[in-house]
Amino acid sequence: MIRSKEIRDRLKEIDLYLLDKYKLEHPEKERDYAKYERTFMKRIKKVMKELYPIIDEATRDIKVVKKRGRHKSLNPKQKLTLLLIKQLVGKSNRMMAYMLDIFSMMNRVDVSYKLVERLYSDEEIYLALSNLFVLLLKKKGIEKIDACGDATGFSLTIKKHYSSYVQKLKDKSKEQNSNEKKSFVYRFNIMDLSTKMYVCYGSSLRSEREAFDKAMQMLGNYEIKIDSIRLDRYYSNPCYVNLFKESKVYIIPKKNVELGNGTPWLKTMERFLEDTLGYLAEYYKRENSESGFSGDKKLTGWRVSQKREDRIDTALFCGTIWHNLIFLFG
Repeated sequence: MIRSKEIRDRLKEIDLYLLDKYKLEHPEKERDYAKYERTFMKRIKKVMKELYPIIDEATRDIKVVKKRGRHKSLNPKQKLTLLLIKQLVGKSNRMMAYMLDIFSMMNRVDVSYKLVERLYSDEEIYLALSNLFVLLLKKKGIEKIDACGDATGFSLTIKKHYSSYVQKLKDKSKEQNSNEKKSFVYRFNIMDLSTKMYVCYGSSLRSEREAFDKAMQMLGNYEIKIDSIRLDRYYSNPCYVNLFKESKVYIIPKKNVELGNGTPWLKTMERFLEDTLGYLAEYYKRENSESGFSGDKKLTGWRVSQKREDRIDTALFCGTIWHNLIFLFG
């Protein structure tokens, strides 16, 4: 029978010497940036070759019911292609429309910047994005995974950069005051460690917890089993651990840790005490989430230019899909 004091004592040991011992046994590898850039460019080129066929597959069965009013100039396939490319190049709605004017000399497609903007709240587009997301997971054969999960923030203004801001405020930045103008939007993703693909996502203008809840709701729609999951210290509470009843959860307990909060929490604390160094080795695989977010922001940017909440969510969904496209074909 374990006690809370044992866990607290082990946490002190981690701070004093166990973490140093772990770092000696697991030295950090230096990144070869030249090789990284070459690999990154190869992946982008390969995705571009495969993009049109998979978009065609994702939109093939979408049937548009004709309504009264102005005839739609783009079909679902064209809309999805335009939205994904727009997110990749990182241009404003107006600039993207200007670029299309240039391209229209070859393809005769006339699109206004307002049409580009409305794509972010188009129901057909969201359906197409959802189809594409599921299709990418199926093509990779993702069913049973070892995972890591984390959230990051995307700036809604050019005045504040999320990673710099979070350094100053730490956990306080994970929630935004409802009376203040929002500076960031949170995106939570669960990643499959073997394929590096995201299996769900959620976004929120209010808190990281709300983004997590939306991601878990999305995960519940798929038949994906999580064998193990790694979460950062923000989730070191029984309420989070108990959500993964059939999974091994790796978190670092907080210093005021208590027991008696359910079987999953107790089993997690037992694993933490039994083999602390082995437990840390598993826990630190969650760094894959941080690497994934870094690559995402390099690919599609650290800022979201949309203003409406539904359109912000669509922009972040596109970023999640681009990440999966890179790791499916890359």
